[in-house]
Amino acid sequence: MEKAYRNLGYFLLLLIPLTFFGFYKTYFNQFPTFSETAFFVQIHAGIAMIWILMLIIQPLMIRNRRVDLHRKIGKASYVIFPLLILSFIPQMISLAGSDRPNNLFFPLSDSILLISFYTLGIYYRSKATLHMRYMIGTALIFISPTVGRIFPFWFDFSDVLAQFVVYSILFLLLISLILMDKKNGRNPEPYLLMLPFWILHMIVFSIVFL
Repeated sequence: MEKAYRNLGYFLLLLIPLTFFGFYKTYFNQFPTFSETAFFVQIHAGIAMIWILMLIIQPLMIRNRRVDLHRKIGKASYVIFPLLILSFIPQMISLAGSDRPNNLFFPLSDSILLISFYTLGIYYRSKATLHMRYMIGTALIFISPTVGRIFPFWFDFSDVLAQFVVYSILFLLLISLILMDKKNGRNPEPYLLMLPFWILHMIVFSIVFL
């Protein structure tokens, strides 16, 4: 593993507290019954948590020279990832028929980004440097639904302001990763490709919600 990314798995552990605090007031505080949550939401939450754990474990396997386990978990993603995308569909249908259809933007855009970056990651699975960066791209997507909830629920930000905080964090992370790769003589092309995706995401969000 590239020296600059040796601790990637430990950084990705931050997804766990972000997910917990982001979804605490609407989901985790219902433990253990989750009686107020629709069954399809529980299925989506379960699959999403499995996917997050896979994102954390994979770089740790490489760091500890367990390439064999890394590949086995990677093959399992061929099943888990389609299930993750399919688990968005009931939520999309529910939002489309609700009094807040604009919110359909979030699961739809998240799905598009996940499919795009995951597909590129699998396409470049034999080129470790590109593969890793596109998979990091799939991890960054989870900043939107987690941080985008933390600020409204815990700090009384408006939903729109919280989403622009999300964009600020994402752009800062991507620019930092690009600069780090350039400094280390690496190819930052995947991150450069992700930037216009997120810029388009912000533009469409602004059109839909402002």
